[in-house]
Amino acid sequence: MLDLVIKGGSVVTPWGTGNWDVAIQGEKIVAVSESESLTVEAARTLDATGKLVVPGGIEPHAHIAAPVAGVPGEETAPPEQVSRAALFGGTTTLLDFAIQRAGTSIEKALEERTSRWKGQSYADYAHHIMLLGDIPPDVILGQAREAVQQGHASFKVFTTNIRPPQNSGEQRLVGMGHLTELMTEVSNNGAMLMVHAEDDDIVQYMYRKVMDEGRGEWWNMHLVHTNLSEDLSFRRVLRAAEITNCPTYLVHVSAAEGVTALKEWRSRGAPVYGETLHNYATFTAENYREPDGMKYHTYPSLKSEADRDALWVGLLDGTLSTMATDEYCTNWALKIQGRTVLDVTGGHNGAETRMGVTYTEGVVKRGMPLDRFVQVTSSNAARIMGLYPRKGVIAPGSDADIVLIDPNINKRMTMADFHISDYSIWEGYEAKGWPVVTVMHGKVVVENGEFHGDLSDGHWIKRRVSGDVVSKPAV
Repeated sequence: MLDLVIKGGSVVTPWGTGNWDVAIQGEKIVAVSESESLTVEAARTLDATGKLVVPGGIEPHAHIAAPVAGVPGEETAPPEQVSRAALFGGTTTLLDFAIQRAGTSIEKALEERTSRWKGQSYADYAHHIMLLGDIPPDVILGQAREAVQQGHASFKVFTTNIRPPQNSGEQRLVGMGHLTELMTEVSNNGAMLMVHAEDDDIVQYMYRKVMDEGRGEWWNMHLVHTNLSEDLSFRRVLRAAEITNCPTYLVHVSAAEGVTALKEWRSRGAPVYGETLHNYATFTAENYREPDGMKYHTYPSLKSEADRDALWVGLLDGTLSTMATDEYCTNWALKIQGRTVLDVTGGHNGAETRMGVTYTEGVVKRGMPLDRFVQVTSSNAARIMGLYPRKGVIAPGSDADIVLIDPNINKRMTMADFHISDYSIWEGYEAKGWPVVTVMHGKVVVENGEFHGDLSDGHWIKRRVSGDVVSKPAV
């Protein structure tokens, strides 16, 4: 007897979309077949009539239980809160960061993450390794290799300190010497390098300039974290990646120039990938001027309507690979505490809204094909970060992480629709289609607005990036 059969929905698979039945035994999908062709009985049948059936979402970029920059002692929301909200929104796997600081080994950073996550997440999870500042040679040449062998397949660095020195706290910027050494090691070990790429000289200069000119209000953040900064840094990083043969994933692309740079390098066959964020793809710098408009801010910054359009072109034509959130959940008081470009708190609670907003903005408003929707919300992240085909696909042998989206939902979102924090930038958003059922490991964890998950459900997932992803632009 099967444990669960999902019947009657439009199932999105790599070979197309059809009215198929999905059979689940234990934690795995065992069959995807034509409707009514299954002859084996099931303990439960889930009626998906009128719904879209897609793989569970994968959030590739989340800062969970992470230090809040510039606010000593404060952390973003913990795994148990974020993972619960994510499951309500159709995301079943979260990737956050183990932070290797000066004087700390990668091993210790991973131990800290394990202590925060094990037995404390409703969703599956994995950890990127974040390297800050000057990277010691033993970290690059020895510890990084060991981490990849253990199943931690990705690293992240910054080319900027993001905030001014007096507000940034610990150094983040990794210089080009350390970066190219790390790129060589990442390439040699078949891993993936994530880069927050901004030109720090321009960023820091513009902080001083806007303050000196009396334009330091938060709504001028886009004058600091500029298109030019993204353009110059992307091209520098991508050229270094080209020379070192390093597969590179540029996080939170925010400007048209970033999309153009990625398109150029991908056209040359370089294994480079880009993500954008669903707030960048929905809002613009004009939203900063709303009362308490700093609530929209995630670093680098929102840009213009033309930039937003360019992001959608990149998502639709394949230049951009993933839709992420840069999840960084705080409460309302902390989020609006900063009032100038110097001290605004970045990030927001986006893991729950990512799938529904991408469906509304992409599929409904812009005609994004359903297979492309699955790619940017799930399968591309799975492939780039080494989770595929265990995750990111509805196919026999894959984890039974499945989401039902109701395309007939048409409503203005209220705080009652959200399950984390005391505010949301998506309050008042007009949703046209939203996740309504989430299945993880074959267990129905969200249904009819009720939560049935357990903190024992979430597991750490060992990762290894496939050879095609690290050798060419494979997604």
